[in-house]
Amino acid sequence: MIILIRHGQTTTNAQRLLVGRSDPALTELGERQAMALRPLLTRVRDVWTSPLQRARFTAALAIPSVAAVVKESFIEVDYGSMDGQALSVVSEEQWRAFEHDHDTAFGDGESLASVDQRVHAELQLLLMDPTSLLHSSTTDLAIVTHMSPIKSAVTWALGVPGSAAWRMNLRNASITTITTRLSTPTLLNYNVTPEVA
Repeated sequence: MIILIRHGQTTTNAQRLLVGRSDPALTELGERQAMALRPLLTRVRDVWTSPLQRARFTAALAIPSVAAVVKESFIEVDYGSMDGQALSVVSEEQWRAFEHDHDTAFGDGESLASVDQRVHAELQLLLMDPTSLLHSSTTDLAIVTHMSPIKSAVTWALGVPGSAAWRMNLRNASITTITTRLSTPTLLNYNVTPEVA
């Protein structure tokens, strides 16, 4: 199986800011969220992570016994000049444009179609390799990443247009699980979060 993990809460998540390639630290809550994931990850054999510190630190706290491999393809969407801005600065008209045109870039950054290209390519390689952990029933691959790559992975697993991502909510430090059935990607769980002490 593949277990996709969104990083724990960051200082900018707590302020409801758009967070792309900027690299804020986890909050104290974010650290506790990451550690609360440990009991759900006992079958993890390999770990991939985004290069951003919030993902790498979440991986180190959640799965301390496995060294993570950095995968650029699972970095968050590039919001360009919108990075770090409050969600409220994006007009209703802009949100509609993003939702209705998957190729529209955020600011001078990246489009969600671009995120789909890089994420789907990695997942397709796993699907085509019968020895990959995607096909394993006993051990898992954990991918610690961000909201946009996880939503992209879900659209890949479901075989639906990338625009379906706009109809998904995804919490910090949540787990989304993808497996296969008769060599077809299958979404097993979405947005599962453990209780945090």
